[in-house]
Amino acid sequence: MSDKKTPSRDDVEEVRRLRAATLDAARPEAVAKRRKTGHWTAREQVDAFLDPGSFAEYGALSRPARPEMAGAADGLVMGTGQVDGRPCAVMAYDYTVYAGTQSLINHKKHDRIFELAEQLRLPLICWLEGGGARPHDLSVGSGLGLDLTTFMAFARLSGLAPLVGIVTGRCFAGNANLAGMCDLLIATPKANIGMAGPPLVEAALGERFQPEDIGPIKVQVDNGVVDLAVADEAEAIAAAKRYLGYFQAPLGDWRAPDSEKLRTLIPENPRRAYNVRRVVEGIADLDSVLELRSRFGRAIVTSLIRIEGRPVGVIANQPMVLAGAIDSPASDKASRFIQLCDAYDIPMLFLCDTPGLMVGPEVEKTALVRHSGRLLINLASASTPFMTVILRKAYGLGGYVMGMRGLDPALCIGWPTAEFGGMGLEGAVNITHRAELEAAADEAERTAIHARATEDLKRMNTGVEVAAKFEIDDIIDPADTRHFLARTLEAMPPPPPRTGRKRAIDAW
Repeated sequence: MSDKKTPSRDDVEEVRRLRAATLDAARPEAVAKRRKTGHWTAREQVDAFLDPGSFAEYGALSRPARPEMAGAADGLVMGTGQVDGRPCAVMAYDYTVYAGTQSLINHKKHDRIFELAEQLRLPLICWLEGGGARPHDLSVGSGLGLDLTTFMAFARLSGLAPLVGIVTGRCFAGNANLAGMCDLLIATPKANIGMAGPPLVEAALGERFQPEDIGPIKVQVDNGVVDLAVADEAEAIAAAKRYLGYFQAPLGDWRAPDSEKLRTLIPENPRRAYNVRRVVEGIADLDSVLELRSRFGRAIVTSLIRIEGRPVGVIANQPMVLAGAIDSPASDKASRFIQLCDAYDIPMLFLCDTPGLMVGPEVEKTALVRHSGRLLINLASASTPFMTVILRKAYGLGGYVMGMRGLDPALCIGWPTAEFGGMGLEGAVNITHRAELEAAADEAERTAIHARATEDLKRMNTGVEVAAKFEIDDIIDPADTRHFLARTLEAMPPPPPRTGRKRAIDAW
């Protein structure tokens, strides 16, 4: 074998020089700016996410449309690669290039990577820090950009392959619009997400705000815009990788929790609350729980988990919030999670403990009539199979939408603590025993009548009594829950192969 080196050519060297100039090593001032604010560079984030050596960059030599402007890759790093051996597409705005703004050139780049992701059904991971449209390009003479296809092209990816957005700093206007269409939006404490940055807000409202005043992380986590809040860039990357893992084949390597602990998680006193997250952890494989939107719609907990290596989406009532009653935010949270699971054929598990839908004049101001209806419509239109475990209360329409037999679950079982009712039993007694209650001699007698009638109803509607009428599939020892769920998952046929989108996933 000859060790003779191929002579270099001037044109090849020129390309190598131009590409090298876009790398962090050639931009010490830009890197220093990121260090000063405690941020990683765009390329550092992409490199940390992708498997080493797997990145194939598109558009590295692109430059701003205005000849007097310059900027590495015109402020957008993108291409294809692999994460944990699986192909994906990546796109990262570079905040050191005109504040990560969307230029005419990198709109073309957007469209190219979105086209590839759609054609090849690649998961797309986007780092979305940036200030929206680049105003400088308005004077280039190429129009206002009203014919751009970027946002529609991105919207078309919904439900086709996982879309993950990561925000680690300021994200405004067009950048924020893309963030709002992601299946999963991850953000760090330094994130600000808003539909306009300070200059446009001042022009519209006549008030001046600091960027940190607009859509700070606390606001966007509490209101459900951000699905997952993390500590920093490294944790954001780890979370994105973990999330993508739920959209692949079952894992062969998994560890079971101590199922015996499930027997004691529900208090014997039915009026005592408990944290349903402990139940989720007791059912899921160890270290397999990823909760989404934890601070929004808190009366319901939504988590991705695995059971014997198989991905499962969990929707659980949270007795620690509103006693588990379902309000409008919880309805919206569960509805979108159903869409997410159904779009990617992830079986679902409902953990039911609810006194029903939230009631009262104030809650009706939130349009619960519509929001709760949305929950049922999404469940009815989903073809992904689901299972139900009644942990304690299953009352009224709230209990019904949490996966009762009438909705055709693949499995509907209860724990010994399960209790049922077409409505809250105390309310039912008020109606059915009204005459007797009104005829009571005093409040003490009225209270005794009410307590006795309520207890009679409870005895008639325990889990064992309902199972005896075969309105549910069985009452089981809580320690056997994983066994029943795992065997049901094994019995589910694989989803049919798809060449396109099954359904889109609502931005909300």
